[in-house]
Amino acid sequence: MIWVVDASVAVRWFLKDEGHPNADAVLYTLIDRPESFAVPELFCFEVYAVLCRLHPSGHDVFIKGMIPILNSGVFRQPMTERLANQAARFVKKGLTGYDATYVALATEMKGRWLTFDEKAHKCLAREKVSHILTKHLPQNWL
Repeated sequence: MIWVVDASVAVRWFLKDEGHPNADAVLYTLIDRPESFAVPELFCFEVYAVLCRLHPSGHDVFIKGMIPILNSGVFRQPMTERLANQAARFVKKGLTGYDATYVALATEMKGRWLTFDEKAHKCLAREKVSHILTKHLPQNWL
């Protein structure tokens, strides 16, 4: 199974007041098995923007903490016509273009989107392509 990590998960790795044990579990597993994870390139820009806005040393944290993670073997998907077309289907279900891109990637890779965004997760209830991390890790977690 490929796990597509949402920016809402990654920012919790670096923001003390936002920390969550399930986000930490994702990070530890990602470090051990980066080949089991994927992100759309959008992820990098979203995490950078949030860290620069909310962390007193956001740029430095991104460079020292996030770049090594991104270079560890996590699959990074650029936006393509195919991914955009897949994302359009999820935008019609009520997701933002950002969230739809994560879900489209998860769908393309026959994986699951890991997120803390409950509203987006609820939009996808029938799709079974996302997992909300607020309560627990997925049943079939690595």
